[in-house]
Amino acid sequence: MRVERLAEGLVWPEGPAVLDDGRVAFVETYRSQVSLWTPGEGVRRLAHTGGGPNAVCLGSDGCLYVTQNGGVVGDWRADEVLPGQIQRISPDGTVETVATEVGGVPLRMPNDLAFGPDGRLYFTDPGLWNLETRPDRGRICALAADGSGEVVAELEAVYPNGIVVEADGSLVWVESYTRRVCRLRADGSIQQLAEFADPRAIPDGLAVAGDGSLYVAVLFAGGLRIVGSDGSDGGRLDVGAVPSNCTFAGTSLYVTDGGSELGTRGSLAPVGALLRAELDTPGLPLFRGRIG
Repeated sequence: MRVERLAEGLVWPEGPAVLDDGRVAFVETYRSQVSLWTPGEGVRRLAHTGGGPNAVCLGSDGCLYVTQNGGVVGDWRADEVLPGQIQRISPDGTVETVATEVGGVPLRMPNDLAFGPDGRLYFTDPGLWNLETRPDRGRICALAADGSGEVVAELEAVYPNGIVVEADGSLVWVESYTRRVCRLRADGSIQQLAEFADPRAIPDGLAVAGDGSLYVAVLFAGGLRIVGSDGSDGGRLDVGAVPSNCTFAGTSLYVTDGGSELGTRGSLAPVGALLRAELDTPGLPLFRGRIG
């Protein structure tokens, strides 16, 4: 495996998405912006989102969809605090609000998102991050193409974080408080796939490989954990970072590196990076959709 550092000096990068032309979009949460890495050119700001953007994914309309946590993480407050929402960014950088509620339930702090084969946009809404008090129940939510939405699953105070959609449309997410990987089955039941014993291995984001394996970015434990589609232990992928999330493009795995555990407390230190690991295993092609 070869790991390359594509960009440095980032402020808590998260939730990457690879565009069709090879550029990589990602959020810099504490800069309240979505950034864009271009091969041979480096990083520039695509859009100022306000608040605290948490992740992006690419839609079939060529726009980027963003989970917006509002701008409150630990003691950090954005210059412009917003309601929790889903945002959309056009290719020219224009930002608009897509949703601030689903089925009449106000969004709190949306975290990660992914389109499914049904065209719906699925996302986690864990509430406030606080390892000590764990104040909020988590939710898995969905938005349909017409903008209607619903809470798909109401969870305990487990902090559902990264979310992906498998080839058959099943939802898989990680829970940061419990260090578990969970799957929502078609019958509505929830299956626990894995639980990481190492207390430092707090799962943040994840990606699906073409063989169904799950590559889970874990904070403070040096890299990623690989979980088989059946929940089996597939080993480690050490990238020497504080991985916050990851995504595949072919056999390239792009990893956002927070750079320091200070980032989980809202540090503005520009110590984050964007990495690329070349693997033998390709990723599962992502589904796409559009809202509105």
